[in-house]
Amino acid sequence: MKKAACLILILGLFSSCSKVPLTGRSQLAFLSNQELQPFVNEEYTKALKTNKLVTNSDAGRQVVQVGKKMSEAVEKYLLDEGYEDLVKEFDWEFNLLDSDQVNAWCMPGGKVAFYTGILPITQNETGIAVVMGHEIAHAVASHANERMSTGLLVNFGFGVLSAAAGQNPTLTQEIFLQSVGIGSELKMLQFSRKHELEADRMGLIFMAMAGYDPREAPVFWDRMAASADQVPPEFLSTHPGPDRRSERLNARMPEALEYYQRIK
Repeated sequence: MKKAACLILILGLFSSCSKVPLTGRSQLAFLSNQELQPFVNEEYTKALKTNKLVTNSDAGRQVVQVGKKMSEAVEKYLLDEGYEDLVKEFDWEFNLLDSDQVNAWCMPGGKVAFYTGILPITQNETGIAVVMGHEIAHAVASHANERMSTGLLVNFGFGVLSAAAGQNPTLTQEIFLQSVGIGSELKMLQFSRKHELEADRMGLIFMAMAGYDPREAPVFWDRMAASADQVPPEFLSTHPGPDRRSERLNARMPEALEYYQRIK
């Protein structure tokens, strides 16, 4: 009980240290991207080596094109809002990997991977923008940092990354993989769902900022729902069900359309 009480106190103290751009949510994220970078470099390089790289294909070039367009729009927004230090942390890279996985992810610093398995559902450039906006939002919101920070406190009782890696490198690596959405454990599901919904909201606005019609986001999730042979129960997935996402995205649509109309 004492340990749990201390952890709650620590989380409360750290939660006011930083806020998520655009949503303004207070978060626990006390690690620097410099500390996370060795993990990012190792895992991103591993992903590129263990999967066939098809970034130079027509589809790959389209993924890169959408990624660049969206990251430029997001960086402009962040600079306008006074997030110069955050923008300096990004070194964007976009790659398409040949895999049947219906997935995409973005690591801290802007290292993005799309899998060819998701392209039949994205269907077009705007569909790619829906997913790209969501993944970029994870990086902008420092979700991996937040998950990693909490994971260190829960599993080690402290927030020093180098000490955790020295004490138990395997567990530390697994916490990082869960933090960027490559690993999954039930103990992090509720935490992850909160981030997924926040990334949906931010991604909807980010795609609008880049000139993509945000009204296509719920349409994409309808296709995702239709394409799934079996959608796992929400409590067993880090991602909210497609129907819930469509409902919430439609509720956020007026906000996103304001940004879209400014571009148009």
